[in-house]
Amino acid sequence: MKFLSALLLLALSPTQTVAFAPANNHAVVSAAPSSTSLQMGPPSPESLLTETYGEGSRKYRRTVYTHNEWVKHRSSDRFIRNISSMYNSGVYKSLGREVFATTAIATFLVVFNALTGGYTDFDGVQHEAIISSLPQLTLPLTPFTLLSPSLGLLLVFRTNSSYGRWDEARKFWGLNINHTRDLNRMATAWYGHDGIPVDPTLRAEHLRQVSLMTWAFVRSMKRHLSPPAEDEEAYVAELNARLAPEQAQAMIDAAHRPNRALYDLSVAIDRLPMHFMRKNAINKNLSIFEDTLGGSERLLSSPVPLFYSRHTARFLSTWLLLLPFAMYEPFKGSWNNVMEIPAIALASLFLFGIEELATQLEEPFTILPMQGFCDKIGGWCDEITSWAGQGQEAEEAVQANIAEIAPSR
Repeated sequence: MKFLSALLLLALSPTQTVAFAPANNHAVVSAAPSSTSLQMGPPSPESLLTETYGEGSRKYRRTVYTHNEWVKHRSSDRFIRNISSMYNSGVYKSLGREVFATTAIATFLVVFNALTGGYTDFDGVQHEAIISSLPQLTLPLTPFTLLSPSLGLLLVFRTNSSYGRWDEARKFWGLNINHTRDLNRMATAWYGHDGIPVDPTLRAEHLRQVSLMTWAFVRSMKRHLSPPAEDEEAYVAELNARLAPEQAQAMIDAAHRPNRALYDLSVAIDRLPMHFMRKNAINKNLSIFEDTLGGSERLLSSPVPLFYSRHTARFLSTWLLLLPFAMYEPFKGSWNNVMEIPAIALASLFLFGIEELATQLEEPFTILPMQGFCDKIGGWCDEITSWAGQGQEAEEAVQANIAEIAPSR
């Protein structure tokens, strides 16, 4: 009983907990710090309280796993670690008012029924009702049992739909990553045409523009899908730092910045001296970028139908607010039915938590590490376009490679 009471107090104390679990001190492998935004990590102890749960905490959920994180993820102590960090969960902390409401009803019910139906004191002595003119407040458990499968189906569909949206958004960015590499690889390898001598300086500038415009597109897409208050200032600063002033300003002033970036990328590709068939192959990547951009805009502008979300929330709230009345009799074996209180608190925390998870996943872009993706894409494209391309290799290296891969006679 003391353990469950402690759980309840910790779960309902928003000013005494932090939203994210501390690092596991028993983990054998520790992840190396990342130099990008791929791994945001938990908020620092100096962070504002509003950043430890709810909207403020979303930017700290933009994580990407490496081998070290997977080792910790499947470690044998994961159950103990997850249970011990339950009170530090930002998801649970967001549910303080809901859990408090159901717990308050359960507490009121236990006290009221003790006053109207009799109670047992600390010495185990049974006392008569203090207010005998009022009946005890209870409900039969059968309606809740019958409705449980329907509520479960609603929550499952709600969660699956939201996870599907997150998964689709992550796949869109996966396509962006794959095809930005593909585009820059082809531009670098195919640069040149019909044996015309290649000017190394001009080649470097052309390919630099392709790399920059590729990065500008994904960075503009990230800004397009992010809250203005969070990303506008950083977006403008990054464009001004990497692009020519006129080009950066034209992109910033555009009504649809990703479209402007794609246009500039198309122009940069068109300037490359290569056969038009090869340019057509490169431009197919731009059509894929349009698809990922349009699909992301669809996810951002179209939530799960609101009537479904609202009905699920109303069903769950009504079910949990009335549940204490049906759970009073099953707990008559405990002292004055008092164990109903922590049981209702935990049931509310977990069931409201499922709905909260679905709501948090429904809009996926502010919990995806898009800034990290953009930084990595920019770095990879710069590296690819720095490689020697068509007509740039030393003759000795070419001959050595041919001799190595030639079949033995």
